[in-house]
Amino acid sequence: MKNDAILVLAAADDPQMSILKKRLAGENIVVGDSAARLQPACADAQVLFNWSGSLTLLRGVFALCPNLRWVHSRSAGLERTLFPELCESSVPLTNGSGVFSPSLGEFTLGAILYFAKDFRRMIQNQIAGRWETFDVTPVAEQTVGIVGYGDIGRAIAARVRPLGMKVLALNRHAAARRGEDVLVDETFGPEQRLQMISRSDYVVVATPLTTETRGMIGEAEFAAMKRTSVVINVGRGPVIEEKSLVRALAERQIKGAALDVFDQEPLPEGHAFYKMENVLLSPHCADHTPDWLDNAMEFFIDQLGRFRKGQPLLNVVDKKLGY
Repeated sequence: MKNDAILVLAAADDPQMSILKKRLAGENIVVGDSAARLQPACADAQVLFNWSGSLTLLRGVFALCPNLRWVHSRSAGLERTLFPELCESSVPLTNGSGVFSPSLGEFTLGAILYFAKDFRRMIQNQIAGRWETFDVTPVAEQTVGIVGYGDIGRAIAARVRPLGMKVLALNRHAAARRGEDVLVDETFGPEQRLQMISRSDYVVVATPLTTETRGMIGEAEFAAMKRTSVVINVGRGPVIEEKSLVRALAERQIKGAALDVFDQEPLPEGHAFYKMENVLLSPHCADHTPDWLDNAMEFFIDQLGRFRKGQPLLNVVDKKLGY
């Protein structure tokens, strides 16, 4: 068994921990959900894996590890991972970006069809025993505007293009990437988001939460949207100003919203979203396929193999940008 430790922030009885220890039988793996439990192994730790720990725990354990060489986060979102000491250090940070993208792409496609074909109305009529014909909307030639064109954005584009939909992409590196992605019809920079949003039938938020993206979609953005547009959020809740979204939905300023992420999770009892008929609500489980945890663990194990061999790690985070 190797002397240097791999610290895993997780409950000791998490089923994935027994799988991890079995797969990495030759490694010194120490699992804990408190700094006190992990402290004896911190001096020898080179790897810190945040499986399900809080930001407070991660920050506390990080401070106890003088020889750390790599931090990995199971999640793609880093709002529970980034803190000044880590950002200012030379220790590389990687995340689970890409592991969950296919399922989020499928959820987005499902949400588009849900609103275009008015599945809610069909279900309500069926439950009421009512035979009522109505027109539905074809999605071919409609436009999907993706706010945050990273791995999730590409997964979305790959699923809507075969339906004949047009894809617009918002990316901070728009100038350098124009024309390089065959799935994208047109690329926009952050300062052009109102222009992109005004042309979109479906506005899909797939950006991580950073200081720059918090509140990115607010009153001005909703005012720029078509009244027939649908907002879909598979990124992070606070990227959208929730009060502005509630108002836009209640006043029928937009057609509807499909939401997998929220400002506060679980969504509080009595929240307006629960009763809105123009909202499709997913309790942050759009990527919870039967094997999502297995895939996340498999990615870490593959990453550890790269680390041990001195190979470049995947999904290295730019700690200044936050993704």
